Amino acid sequence: MVSYKELGLVNTKELFNKAIEGGYAIPAFNFNNLEQMQAIVSAAAETKSPVILQVSSGARKYANQTLLRYLAQGAVEYAKELGTAVPIALHLDHGDTFELCKSCIDMGFSSVMIDGSHHSYEKNVELTAKVVEYAHKYDVTVEGELGVLAGVEDDVVAEHHTYTRPEEVQDFLQKTGVDSLAISIGTSHGANKFKPEQCTRNAEGILVPPSLRFDILEEIEKLTPGFPIVLHGASSVPQDKVALINKYGGALKDAIGIPEDELRRAAASAVCKINIDSDGRLAMTAAIREVFATQPAEFDPRKYLGPARDALKELYMHKIINVLGSANRI
Repeated sequence: MVSYKELGLVNTKELFNKAIEGGYAIPAFNFNNLEQMQAIVSAAAETKSPVILQVSSGARKYANQTLLRYLAQGAVEYAKELGTAVPIALHLDHGDTFELCKSCIDMGFSSVMIDGSHHSYEKNVELTAKVVEYAHKYDVTVEGELGVLAGVEDDVVAEHHTYTRPEEVQDFLQKTGVDSLAISIGTSHGANKFKPEQCTRNAEGILVPPSLRFDILEEIEKLTPGFPIVLHGASSVPQDKVALINKYGGALKDAIGIPEDELRRAAASAVCKINIDSDGRLAMTAAIREVFATQPAEFDPRKYLGPARDALKELYMHKIINVLGSANRI
């Protein structure tokens, strides 16, 4: 067994406490390769922001669990090399079994999510409590989930939203001992979060999706003051990236995300962790497609993965500074 502390990582407890007090959210950026990790860490170091390196079950299979552990350890050292020892957590995103969560804890993860939202309420409580009991033995923090987000991302698939019921939250927290809770208030996974017919057009003709259910969030805050809340599926789907992808041969249709002003409002509340994955995929894909289209003779991976990494870093710095408010918080 490898302790995350040996790797120089931190769990999320102190990060979340500071975020709630400071009215900002910790960025949780998904990664599964070297370029993504470089972009995340360099963006966090340059902005002096704490950060969560987030790994899905699919990413773990893709990248290899042992390599991921050393990438996370390397991330800690890389941040120091860049001149800013930012706090870094390594988090399992959407773990769906006790066995997967245990394996990640044993391999050096500092935080895990057990997503039992696809089970009955009773089974969700039972599964989450089992993971919490094991994780807390090793000072690993645990994120649970109540409610279901629609959309598709990696191994997570759901056709319909089920909003979190505030009246269940207190009971769930008491019975599980979970450290943070992902809730469903209208965000969703993937780049196609809303259908055009669900949206309205603003004065510039841009499609605007329906507002998040801040009434649910506010009710949960009243019932569990100071408890860390997490938002999944919070990519904004930048339309300039979508346009660039489509300009150079892509076929993204109806790609609509969460407005950044709504995420900033959420970050000022008890929401202290916001997950962003699809926006990063779009930024990298747009940069790679542009190189392929404008430099068709290029075949050196560094010449297209390098620009993709730079585009990702630029995007993440924008999120940290202008959306999540986590810059200069270390």
